[in-house]
This record gives sequence, structure tokens and C-alpha cells, in this order.
Amino acid sequence: MAWKSRTRNLQVFDTELSADTVEWCPVSSHHDILACGTYQLQKGTGEADATTSRTGRLYLFEFRREGAVSPPLTELQRIDMAAILDMKWCHVPLSGKAVLGMAAASGELQLYTLSNSQEGGRSLHSLSSLEVGVERLALSLDWSTGRMDSSDVRVVCSDSAGCVSVLTLAECGLTALSQWKAHDFEAWISAFSYWDTQRVYSGGDDCKLKGWDLRAGPSCPTFISKRHSMGVCSIHSNPHQEHILATGSYDEQVLLWDERNMQQPLSESPTGGGVWRLKWHPTHEHLLLAACMHNDFHILHCKQALEGSGGPCPIVASYILHNSLAYGADWSRLSLEEPAPSSPPAAEPKKSFTESGGHLRIQYESPTASFDTSLEDDAGRYIPEDITPPSTTPPVGPVINLNEDASSQSCLLASCSFYDHMLHVWRWDWAPDDAQQC
Repeated sequence: MAWKSRTRNLQVFDTELSADTVEWCPVSSHHDILACGTYQLQKGTGEADATTSRTGRLYLFEFRREGAVSPPLTELQRIDMAAILDMKWCHVPLSGKAVLGMAAASGELQLYTLSNSQEGGRSLHSLSSLEVGVERLALSLDWSTGRMDSSDVRVVCSDSAGCVSVLTLAECGLTALSQWKAHDFEAWISAFSYWDTQRVYSGGDDCKLKGWDLRAGPSCPTFISKRHSMGVCSIHSNPHQEHILATGSYDEQVLLWDERNMQQPLSESPTGGGVWRLKWHPTHEHLLLAACMHNDFHILHCKQALEGSGGPCPIVASYILHNSLAYGADWSRLSLEEPAPSSPPAAEPKKSFTESGGHLRIQYESPTASFDTSLEDDAGRYIPEDITPPSTTPPVGPVINLNEDASSQSCLLASCSFYDHMLHVWRWDWAPDDAQQC
């Protein structure tokens, strides 16, 4: 049975500073809470002033379903701080509270707790912080709790010096358990295996994907893959299916892996843009959300690839209303059984390159400011020097039946884009042909 599918914008919020990370709270009592982090590089104005500073702001929102009159997002809090490169909620409450971790340009891993006020509102409060190294940026983090397991709560963090750190949260605050040099250049991403939390993965600007076993120590990685042709910047372990790993790179490819055989990926899917973030759906094991920098946000259906077809994963839905680099994206666990309020989109969908006759050339800026140059071909794709641009386009297959038993389903998502400093909240609806659309 064929399925109909559509994405709809619900609200657009101007974050004022460049937005690069969004995260819905996974703790059951706070599924309506959304956090958004920003990053702004401030350069010196004169020839004699070569200083740079990186500032940011953390936003906290509540998603309210009060009908079609009021916008669904309500801002609860904003905190000015060092630029935020990445953030993740701990998947389980700690001491009864939701905890948000942030990788900051100050080189710190920062933790905040979400607390209820006497007036009934909610806000974030600083819990602990730890500097992972001097004169470096913390670039990413991941919690070991992806399968909602609270037995061994740890955090892995990567930084601009190419190091990976593993930390734990004790009564006295964050404590470093180990740190090692993992990559020759920036270690863009680090992640736990959610099925064996003694194993972590890292990806760097040296184009390498590596695995590490914390029981054996960091002296030698368990594997080194050079399958990606450019910097590896996204890794996510599948919390539903053991051994399955998704990785993304500036080379515009999403690779699916069986971690028992890291010599060859299960699937390779071109996306038409550098893959900055990947997120498996919290309940549907085959759905993968990709933030593709110069080519918007896409939802991939990975069932056939994981069953051994070997082909690319079809894109079953795309969200194209952003007008700048697609960086942050996340699924909400909030139910959308009732029709959600809808506000008009802030802008018309972007025209295709053939329709527009050209594109706005965007200056690509490394988050670490190690390079700052125009790295695009005529179609707006990120292309480094001496790399031939790919001629492939993202695979767009037939919309796939995701759940035979349901007449319709909806997902709530959030995404953010960099230079236009925009946060979007949107929904994805799908239904069989013979069922009424949401």
C-alpha cells in the first residue's frame, strides 16, 4: 500500500545568533521541552585587532497545544554564555531531574538541571562544568543512556585538539575518567555504543572514523575506517537494533554500519549536502533524520538497507523551508494525535537550482575558525580543493509503508539553520491512500 507524506511548518523563531543545535527533552515528564543553542564568531574590526570571541545563547522553550490561535512555542528562558557547539539531554533523569549537557567554545562540558519553580514554570540551573582542555573548543557530546538505561551514566566529549574525553557525574560534580588523542585534527563527533557502553566512536577532520574499547584503554583503537572521503562529523548508535551505527560526513554520504564488520558499510546514501547531524527516531527503528548543511533536512527510511539490500536508503520526506546551513535537528517524543496548531511559514520553499538559475554563495566557516573560505560548487555544495564534485542526487524512492496497522501517524520535529539564525518547529504526517490526511 502506498503512503502519502507531507511536512508542515508550525512555527519559526529568530534566535538572533547563528543557531546550530536543537534538542527535545527525552525525559517522559518533559517531552514538551525544547532547547536550542547558538554560536556566533566575533572577529576583531581592525588590522591590528586579530582577536576572536565566540559567544552563544541557550534558549529553553515549552511546546503548548492550545489551538490554532497561539503559536505553539513559548520561550521559558534564555541564557547568554560561551558559544554552544553541541548539546544533548541525558535520556534518563538524574536525581529525579532532567539534565542537559553542552559542549562549549570555552572548552568546557557544562551540565544544567531542569527544575520546576514554585510558580509552576520550568527553568535550567547550572549543575556542574569541567574544562576538557586549555585553548580548545568542546565540539560534541553523547550520553551512555541512549537505551534509557540509568545503570552507568557517563558522557563522552570530543574537542578541537582531536581529543576524546570520557566523564562521569559524581556527587562532587563532573569527573574525567580518561582522555586521549584520537584524531590528527578536530574531533568533530564522539558517541557511545548504546548496546555496549564500554565502546565509543569518534570522527574527525582527518577523515577517519574510529572505535574505542574503554576496557582495553585508548592506546589502540578497535578499528580505523577511511571509508568517508572527508571529515566525519556525525555518528549515532541505533537504540533499537543492536550493532547498527549511522555516520555522516562532509563528503555528503550517510553510511550505515554493522559494528561487527567495519570493513564495509551496509549502505551508502548520497544526500547532496555535508551531513552535520544524524538522529535515529526514538520509537521507529528504521527512520533516520539527517541535517545536510547545504541541502536541507531529510528523513531516510533504512529498513531495506538494514535487511541487506545494499542499496541507498530512500528519502521519504524533506523539510526545505530553511534558507541557510542545516545544522541542528531532532525528533520529539511528544504525541501529535490531535491536529497541531499551524502558523504560516516565514518564507516560501527554496526554488531548485534549475528554477532559480543560480544560488546565493554562502561563506563556509569552520566552527573552530581553522579555515574560512568559500567552498562551494555552482550548485551550492560544499566542495574542498582537489575533490571532484559528485554528480549524484539524493535518492528519492517511493514513500514506504511505515506501519501497516495505523491509519495515520505524525511526528513533531525541530531544526535550526546557521547564518539566518532560525529555529523551525514542524510536523511530518503520513497516511495510507485510503485514509484521511491529518
